Amino acid sequence: MHRRIIGWVLVCLWAGQIGLAQEFKVWNRAVQVHGFASQGFVHTDQNNWLTMNTSQGSGAMTDMGLNMSSQITDKFRVGAQVYDRNLGQLGQWHPSLDWASGDYRFTNWFGIRAGKVKTTMGLYNDSQDLDFLHVFALLPQGVYPTGLRDTTIAHTGGDIYGNVPLRRHLGDIAYTGFVGHRSDSIYSGYPYLISQWGVYFHSLGGLQYGGDVRWNTPLKGLLLGAARMNQDITGKGSFINLMNPSAGLLPYETSTRAMWANQFYGEYGWGKLRLDAEYRRCYSKAPYLPGSPVEMDGKAWYVSGGYRIQKHLEMGSYYSHYTLTYMSEGQAALISPPQTDTSLPQNHVYDKVVAARVDLNRFVYVKVEGHFMDGYGIGPYPDGFYPQQNLQGFKPNTNALVLKTGFHF
Repeated sequence: MHRRIIGWVLVCLWAGQIGLAQEFKVWNRAVQVHGFASQGFVHTDQNNWLTMNTSQGSGAMTDMGLNMSSQITDKFRVGAQVYDRNLGQLGQWHPSLDWASGDYRFTNWFGIRAGKVKTTMGLYNDSQDLDFLHVFALLPQGVYPTGLRDTTIAHTGGDIYGNVPLRRHLGDIAYTGFVGHRSDSIYSGYPYLISQWGVYFHSLGGLQYGGDVRWNTPLKGLLLGAARMNQDITGKGSFINLMNPSAGLLPYETSTRAMWANQFYGEYGWGKLRLDAEYRRCYSKAPYLPGSPVEMDGKAWYVSGGYRIQKHLEMGSYYSHYTLTYMSEGQAALISPPQTDTSLPQNHVYDKVVAARVDLNRFVYVKVEGHFMDGYGIGPYPDGFYPQQNLQGFKPNTNALVLKTGFHF
């Protein structure tokens, strides 16, 4: 493992030195090619984290992507990206089409996008794949859980969007409305988490629609926004009745009765300083086991700050606050009893983070990050801690060291 990490660092340094950005022409149109890759290492002092055996130190944290785009006309642009990752038990080197869309902008205040489109929601939802833009190795997990990356990053459908200037020098409003189909990877965090209860998904997805509105205020550098997402998700697969396991695998299908998320956010930039804050509430109700509905209410917020000390060094910190309550009935209540007391460590994760990013050159970066977590939140919604990697139970607190290096072109 250590040899792999050292080798990865050398590859990053070599790639950064030669400069890999490519451009070629097809039918007299320029096609730009860009890519990225990163390798991480995580060590925790207590609980295993992110489906990895981090208490022993783990380097099972790799991702990469390659994208191409072309400006067909002044108003029409097309592009696509292929993405792959291995994060402990997630991803498992199954490549996916991350996004592929066409974008036609009629005017500044109205445009359309169609295809597999990145979902605009909050500050970072549509840029989770662009790790090289962020000072942090891991975005605040309460709002942007790494294990659920593929559930919100894109939808197959269409957007309308635009930018509307306001009178009297009140700034401008940027809006996006979207509708489409969400399709989760069966190698993502939720299918893996629910497998502990004998449920194995073959497919998971459904209708997804909503919108995002952000106000670039008259105060230079200050942005405020709000977003809403509604979803109608169906999961199909098989399950083992834990009350009667001798019956073997049985057909399984479940659909949400209600599922939505609200998000509010703000960002302020001044010189080398950047401050962010977001709040997200996610609610869902569905029969996760036949005749056993589960109602989940997750609330998360964070505040973060970053400061570029000099050209090659940026420092940052954030506090992420996540709580989850859920009510379960039937067999689900026997397996996972209802939880409403968010002061208990199994119902929250409070994460204090300090981070540093060093840019070795234009293409290569190294990140060092410390997490100091209170709680482990093991409800029926993944937040980083999985029982499958913690068979001896959980400790109430976890400290983690995250190292990450990568390159982009």
